[in-house]
Amino acid sequence: MLNPNLVFLGAFASLVGTLAYSWQTLKGKAQPNRVTWTLWSIAPILAFVAEVNQGVGLQSVMTLTLGLGPMCVLTASFISKSASWKLGPFDVACGVMSVAGIIVWAVTSNATVALVSFMVADGLAGLPTLVKAYRDPESEKPSTYIGGIINAAFTMATITKWTTAEFAFPVQILIFNSLEVFIITSKIGPRLRGELYETPTQSEHALPSAHGDQHHG
Repeated sequence: MLNPNLVFLGAFASLVGTLAYSWQTLKGKAQPNRVTWTLWSIAPILAFVAEVNQGVGLQSVMTLTLGLGPMCVLTASFISKSASWKLGPFDVACGVMSVAGIIVWAVTSNATVALVSFMVADGLAGLPTLVKAYRDPESEKPSTYIGGIINAAFTMATITKWTTAEFAFPVQILIFNSLEVFIITSKIGPRLRGELYETPTQSEHALPSAHGDQHHG
């Protein structure tokens, strides 16, 4: 176990990454999915309150920063006219199911059910952004997700009592952000679709095929 104060260093790294992402959003270089970032603003704040009530300790600082950062991103997305991402039925469906998970988390008295429902809600909130990064990695920037990785890693390194309540959410954050960074930086979506390969030259397009001549003739 490392010095517990490293939690604050991780939180700082997360905020720096998210503020950088917010700036990129203001400049129109990133187009955040508002379903994701709205729910990422609400859910962690509620979780932070719950963690404080449960006596989780310094690890709850990570959760708090995960809520404050998205509020900045969401605000930036409404200020910048070029930062809007068109929402579709999939985004709305994920958002509705995520809200349902948050409601279950808020009303249940069972600690396990509460934890699972919250993690499912958080995952569903992030799914539209994960899919968006796969489809269009240029619409995303990795800064906020790298900050999230550092935050989660430092949080896990300071855990003294490995209970599910303390490590489950940081592990999920670590996995999700790592996956997001990989999808954005590798551009695996366009690569798998063959969109990054060299396209035929104009001269190649100009050459008529025999079949084409016969068809048009």
